[in-house]
Amino acid sequence: MSLPIVVDAPDNYEDPLDLMDEIDQLKKDRDATILAHYYVDGEIQDIADFTGDSLQLARDATRVETDTIVFSGVHFMAESTKIMNPEKTVLIPDMLAGCSLAESCPADQLGAFQEQLRESGREFDTVAYINTSAAVKSLCDWIVTSGNAREIIDRVPTGREILFVPDQHLGRYLQEVTGRPMILWPGSCMVHEVFSVQDLIRARKNNPGSQVIAHPECPQNILELSDFIGGTEKMRRHVMAISEPSTFLVATEATMIHAFQKSAPQHAFLPIPGIMASTGETCACNRCPHMERNSLRKVRDCLRDGQPEIVWQDYFERARAVLEKSLLE
Repeated sequence: MSLPIVVDAPDNYEDPLDLMDEIDQLKKDRDATILAHYYVDGEIQDIADFTGDSLQLARDATRVETDTIVFSGVHFMAESTKIMNPEKTVLIPDMLAGCSLAESCPADQLGAFQEQLRESGREFDTVAYINTSAAVKSLCDWIVTSGNAREIIDRVPTGREILFVPDQHLGRYLQEVTGRPMILWPGSCMVHEVFSVQDLIRARKNNPGSQVIAHPECPQNILELSDFIGGTEKMRRHVMAISEPSTFLVATEATMIHAFQKSAPQHAFLPIPGIMASTGETCACNRCPHMERNSLRKVRDCLRDGQPEIVWQDYFERARAVLEKSLLE
């Protein structure tokens, strides 16, 4: 008779349920609230007090009453939370959780380009996707999310050009839906950039009657094959509005499927594979490596230790004025 195989847990293993209990107690002890983006692991979303896309969480952050906020997401989101709550302690589980879009548009390079445009006599408003650093936000006239971008573009005076940073794909999509020409910064999201048209076509063929839903950060060739295009919250509301059980092929960060399944459990959701730029091979690389830096253990540790903390910077005040008029008015 063969004996069962026993696999030892790693030495540093901690039971997720124990971690959740510890986090719940630390929240009480530290007077803390947890905000979690839809792109972090589902187990973190499940213990968060607020979950949502960038726009919803920016608004939720202004309603938090506790002294401490833990933002489980990426650095620019935690920065925005601190900007909107200067008197509160804002913690992030991993300070290295960055963003390829934010990194593609350094503040010094943007400032230099803006100066070139001004010297050439061009009159423009700078519209920045929220996926930018606070330093970049402080140089801009408007901040948009995928959920409010069209509304904000319509507020830019028609006599002024629009410099849109940093996402060229979202900017190109907004040009089409608003009819406003734009100067596009050449940035892109490392997750949405890798989706494979070939695999999307194959997935649709293997799932007759399925619907492709895509984030506007995707390249144009993916959007052209999509049945519904919208930001994370608009996609969630779209699937919730369909009562008949359906299959959706998802062209956005794969962890978003957790929110879809919780909101619309009658449906099936399948992630579209991507292609690795280095090898050309299909991969399950539609996960943001920065969002993956968040974990239950790191949430527990930052609550316990009070670190890493987002510290107020001088340029946050200018960024705050831009965020308030763009997201809260």
